[in-house]
Amino acid sequence: MNDFFRRRKLNGTIPFLLLLAPFFAGAQTAAQDTLLQEVSLKTAIDYAIKHQPKIQQSLLDEQITASTIKSKLADWYPQVNFNYSLQHNFILQSTVFAGNTVKIGVDNTSAGQFTVSQTIFNKDVLLARRTKADVLQQTTQATSGNKIDLAVNVSKAFYDVLATTQQIKVAAENIVRTERSLKDATSQYKAGVADKIDYKRATISLNNLKASKRSNEELLQAKAAYLKSLMGYPDAAILNIVYDSLAMENEIYIDTTQQPDYKSRIEYKLLETQRNLLQSNVLYNRWSYLPTVSANGAYNLNFQNNQFSKLYGTNYPNSFAALTLSVPIFQGGKRKANLFTAELQLKRSEQDIISLKNAVNAQYALALASYKSSLENYTALKDNVAIAKEVYDVIQLQYRSGIKTYLEVITAETDLRTSQINYFNALYQVLSTRVDVQKALGQIIY
Repeated sequence: MNDFFRRRKLNGTIPFLLLLAPFFAGAQTAAQDTLLQEVSLKTAIDYAIKHQPKIQQSLLDEQITASTIKSKLADWYPQVNFNYSLQHNFILQSTVFAGNTVKIGVDNTSAGQFTVSQTIFNKDVLLARRTKADVLQQTTQATSGNKIDLAVNVSKAFYDVLATTQQIKVAAENIVRTERSLKDATSQYKAGVADKIDYKRATISLNNLKASKRSNEELLQAKAAYLKSLMGYPDAAILNIVYDSLAMENEIYIDTTQQPDYKSRIEYKLLETQRNLLQSNVLYNRWSYLPTVSANGAYNLNFQNNQFSKLYGTNYPNSFAALTLSVPIFQGGKRKANLFTAELQLKRSEQDIISLKNAVNAQYALALASYKSSLENYTALKDNVAIAKEVYDVIQLQYRSGIKTYLEVITAETDLRTSQINYFNALYQVLSTRVDVQKALGQIIY
């Protein structure tokens, strides 16, 4: 009997689980979609722009701004309201009329009021309509600026991770070579061809290489964590970074004859939008001398009766329509001072643009100088790798033949390792400085 109930319970559970299966599958797929199977520079930047909290905040700021503008512009539409009141007078108001005291009013009153108003001219509402496009554009440009900065930072962090990864690979290759050299030195010592100094030096070199490799591995974790933070990538997830060294080498070159155009920079576009808003602010303060005009009307319901049960039996309505004109005459010089301040702020914005132009030129000159220096260094170090590899192979053969000492092998191996590390560092340094040049030229656009 118990088996029967267990089977019935299981048979009821299986269809239920089958119904939920698509939801579990969808949740699992969604979780997998948030991770990258392979992380290239482009996918890293795209992921960062989609998931980085600062970018998400900027996008929310755009929505907040758009909603705020709608709220301001709503004042252009007719404003319709209804008010209701119910009042019971415990003691009626009294007045003296012709020498007699007379009570005024009734014990119970109730009123309902429908009001409608329409703004005809109001400088605050007019400013909101005039600056709508510029305010929205300003928030969009701010988001674009944040994306550009993020793309630059992600690129540099990505190259930094690659440089450290290459150092680890170089160390691993050198460990294999040094272990082979240690084996050769030990064999020659046992054969009586060399003394124990050679294999002891090989042991020291091997230990140093392993320590350097472990140090770089720890450093790589920190650099990968920084890259994840820039990307908004989960901390526990693994970054499977992929790259093409040949493609990167082909990408290092850039036209150094280009001249920066500060107008192509997002910073200039932001300043230009700000200048437009300041011009509108000057106009807004000039409007402060103009009157405010609005039309309004109301329909009032009035109920009065001493008996509460008969209060709503009779209505005494009234209604009206009006045009309101409010003229500011004298405000102690406040409007003149505000207008002067707005004009000075507009002039100051012109100086901000001049300052930006100078800063862009200086930034480009520095970025270009760093790029050219890195490129020269890269070109020289690229040749050194092939030379150092050839020297090491020759000295290694000569050592095995008893022509060279092991000290020369260690020196050649150190030169090879240094040239390899310097080469990869130089490659990624060129790529990083290239990003700075592109940013200075305003070529990074999002």
